[in-house]
Amino acid sequence: MAKLRPLVSSVTKFGNDASFWVEYPSGLIDLTRTLSAPIAGHDTPPDLLPGQLDVAVDGERTIRIEGKSSAIVIIDMQNFFLHPGLGRDHPTGLKCVEPLMKLVPAARKKNIKVLWVNWGLTDHELQTIPPSLVRGFTKAGRGGFGSELPGGFGRLLMRDALNSDLYGPLQEEYLKGKDLGTDFWIHKNRMSGLWGYQSALDLFLAENGITTLFFAGVNTDQCVLGTLVDSYYRGYDCVLLKDATATTSPEGGYENVVYNATAGYGFATTTAKLL
Repeated sequence: MAKLRPLVSSVTKFGNDASFWVEYPSGLIDLTRTLSAPIAGHDTPPDLLPGQLDVAVDGERTIRIEGKSSAIVIIDMQNFFLHPGLGRDHPTGLKCVEPLMKLVPAARKKNIKVLWVNWGLTDHELQTIPPSLVRGFTKAGRGGFGSELPGGFGRLLMRDALNSDLYGPLQEEYLKGKDLGTDFWIHKNRMSGLWGYQSALDLFLAENGITTLFFAGVNTDQCVLGTLVDSYYRGYDCVLLKDATATTSPEGGYENVVYNATAGYGFATTTAKLL
């Protein structure tokens, strides 16, 4: 657990005129960027405005967000990484399905967008992926990106292949949200969904005025961390959903990401606190 950061003694603004947080002695941190000039001596947070909500996070803090400026970023909850039919043994990843199935409908009601960020390669992209990444996805007894998988799962992590679909009930839940206009499928071709210049995810966030991101998915210390860190570098508010992310790495992989989510990158909480 990250060392508890002391409460501020007076209302404090972090950032600049274009992008800022306001922290109060009560432990509330306002991420909405709506109160541009907090007044010294007025240390009581303002009342919630319509569309805003307060979310308790680790470290004895509460963050205030605006629903329309927030998104749930769900990374790689795909058959390739989770389906037992592909020989996957990821019990902690499968445990993330239930909290996500509860969170996603609730997030829609709060006007929070749901972004399903997944591997989905094209034949052209197969020619541009670096050797380190190709080697990492080429295992004994299995070809690499684009190779045909057994059991009718299609080509490895190619767009529209069955192995690239979301696992189990998550695929149906995404389709519901797609019809509602609340859920969006975003392809990626690297560990990080924000890799490169003007990635699909980066463009979507900018075009929709999204500033606060709640992260979920697999693996915590790989693709989730890669996307979270790139988001942090770009100035987004980053919140890790601890019960909706998991990894196959040895002990310490998940724990280090949770620690640094609070100690450095932003915040950590659970899906129940966002419901």
